[in-house]
Amino acid sequence: MRRSLRPVTGLFALLCVFAQAAWSAEPEWVTRSNENSQILLNVIARFNPEQAAQIGVDGYDEAILDLKPGIVERSAAAVKEAQAQLEARLKQEKDERVRQDLEILIKAAVDDTRSSKLEQEYLLPYFNLNETLFRGIRALIDPQVPKERYPAAITRIKRYAGLEKGYTPITKLAEDRTRERFDVKGLAGPYKGQVEQDQQRAETFIKGIEDLLKGSGLEGWQEPYAALAKQMRDYNEWVKKEVLSRARDDFRLPRPIYSDNLHNWGVDADPDVLIAQATTAYMDIRNEMVALAPLVAKQKGYDTNDYHEVIRRLKKDQIPGDQMEAFYRKRLGEIEKIIVEHKLVTLPKRPAGIRVGTEAETAAQPAPHVDVPRMIGNTGEYPQFVIPLVTKNEDGSWKTSDDYVVAGSWTLTAHEARPGHELQFSSMLDGGVSVARALFAFNSANVEGWGLYAEAITKPYMPLDGQLMSLQYRLMRAARMFLDPMLNLGRISPEDAKRLLLDDVVLDDGWAQNEIERYTYRIPGQATAYYFGYAKLQQLRAETMLALRDKFDLQAFHDFILAQGLLPPDILHKAVMEKFVPRYL
Repeated sequence: MRRSLRPVTGLFALLCVFAQAAWSAEPEWVTRSNENSQILLNVIARFNPEQAAQIGVDGYDEAILDLKPGIVERSAAAVKEAQAQLEARLKQEKDERVRQDLEILIKAAVDDTRSSKLEQEYLLPYFNLNETLFRGIRALIDPQVPKERYPAAITRIKRYAGLEKGYTPITKLAEDRTRERFDVKGLAGPYKGQVEQDQQRAETFIKGIEDLLKGSGLEGWQEPYAALAKQMRDYNEWVKKEVLSRARDDFRLPRPIYSDNLHNWGVDADPDVLIAQATTAYMDIRNEMVALAPLVAKQKGYDTNDYHEVIRRLKKDQIPGDQMEAFYRKRLGEIEKIIVEHKLVTLPKRPAGIRVGTEAETAAQPAPHVDVPRMIGNTGEYPQFVIPLVTKNEDGSWKTSDDYVVAGSWTLTAHEARPGHELQFSSMLDGGVSVARALFAFNSANVEGWGLYAEAITKPYMPLDGQLMSLQYRLMRAARMFLDPMLNLGRISPEDAKRLLLDDVVLDDGWAQNEIERYTYRIPGQATAYYFGYAKLQQLRAETMLALRDKFDLQAFHDFILAQGLLPPDILHKAVMEKFVPRYL
């Protein structure tokens, strides 16, 4: 997910609006910092109000996405004005922590302005409304959302459909914003494969909205839903006719857009540097797997020592679909014992949330992930580890996937639950950090870097088969950091990239195909952030250990990292060296 201060085209963004924080005993500097965040948050609320519902902000539940004429110019002017206010406050601010947060906020505004200009210069606007509208309703009708907020979903649907006075159907507005750019020469249309896949999944989202409404207990939704569903289907036909014909066959983005993507995901490195670092890491990890595979084979009684074949055999042991939630709860309990025994990090006293996703949620996000609740105004909701819905084959057997391998469940749980993302966001909710650090500093490098790092600190205590699968996951993350830029620079074909993932990384076909789609058109550049962020954390830990030597406390180090929120790597490094290290010297 990418932070944005304006409407997005084809990518769900993590957006937020301000509400009074529910965290207790909020420090004075956090209160002042949050007042600064209000400046940018007002801009987001104005143009992207749906996302307010995701984090539970009162007052925006019925508002809808602004796609009215002049949206690019209007939002750009609002961001520019907000940036000027923030820069003026920075000149007068004395508290270093508030200054750091102001710098985060200013960077968010600068990044948004740059991205907006590049997209306007290079890309034809394209809106995947099916997923966007599903998420808009899903943000209101959710088990963790108070039911008194559910009725706003009907109002939102009416406004989407243009059934209320002053509202134009959002499908018409989306058409207009795309159509008005048809005659601009040199614009790249969306990738053909992306548009085709969006169309294939359209009915899943349309039906997903209906399923949410049916299970909500609300009344009077049928007629407005029917009107909106028809408009969405008509819009999809328009996309097939007018947008698909303008779609590009080459998945590669213009180089400035791809470089901007990397920057927005938190990867401040040249693609050539990423390729060099990742290929070296890939071979080092591969060598570890070559050494470990014979030990796993001996333990399991396999007649091969080749890591490729050992992994393929481990993958045959799958978690049945009807046992998924119970299995992962048990696995999490085993990992939590490891965390406590080896003093890796401080755990919350409450259990972690785990659930199986719905069909529509699985279509929107087919991989295991963490559903992050509202980070502001939170009244007790916590992150949930969401497992994709597993269906059966025609013969009654459960479908298999790399995501459901018993030996791989150790790493998957460590990454998504504890000590990974669930703990990462729970720590912010429990400890209280500023809005700037919780939301505006959000990027994939500092979030996914921690997830991969969480796998690494847990790996030494996993059983041997779990360790081998953990190395395979790490190998895949290193592969991401060189395949993504190589594909987008035209240095490898999708076919050859997929072959590497299938034959050497040993992914199944479904996962390998998802990876290729991810690099080429779903979220180009994002996949590089995992290993990039992980390497930054490993580097920081090494420097801290060198500075403290025998005084280094691993649990205290990890607790300090989590307490900082989602600080950018350079600010986090400064915090560790200036605040954490001196405590022990």
